[in-house]
Amino acid sequence: MKRLSPVSLCVALAVFSAQGWAETVVPMKGQSSQQTQLDITDCHNIAASQASSTTTTPSGGRMKGAAVGAAAGAAGAQVRGRQHDEFYDRVDEDTKQDYRQNQAKQTAAAGAVVGGARQRQERRAQNKTAASTTSTAYTSCLQGKGYQVNP
Repeated sequence: MKRLSPVSLCVALAVFSAQGWAETVVPMKGQSSQQTQLDITDCHNIAASQASSTTTTPSGGRMKGAAVGAAAGAAGAQVRGRQHDEFYDRVDEDTKQDYRQNQAKQTAAAGAVVGGARQRQERRAQNKTAASTTSTAYTSCLQGKGYQVNP
């Protein structure tokens, strides 16, 4: 069996590391290349399972935004109507209701857009935090097994 030199092993691990979290993994306790690969895989699995158990995906942003927008639109229509009491009182209730519903629809659509954008921002921030946490867990695991991890 052909053995890799320590430098070759580091380069190989840096290039072929599936997780891409560390550029180089240097065995500090004389671990074989097979043991190093097993430890890398083990630490990758530990970090991935830790990340998946703590991650929750934000959902319902569009629906929440639409609900808030609809309520705001109906309330705003009511307030605008009351500003013109002399004319607003002459309008029949069905027309007032149609006006409030139309305003609610328009602001619900805007609210859905805003809610969706906010949900995407939350998801991006959460993904960034999860990636950082996963990388830290992976590096800590390898260091605990006797490796030096150089980014």
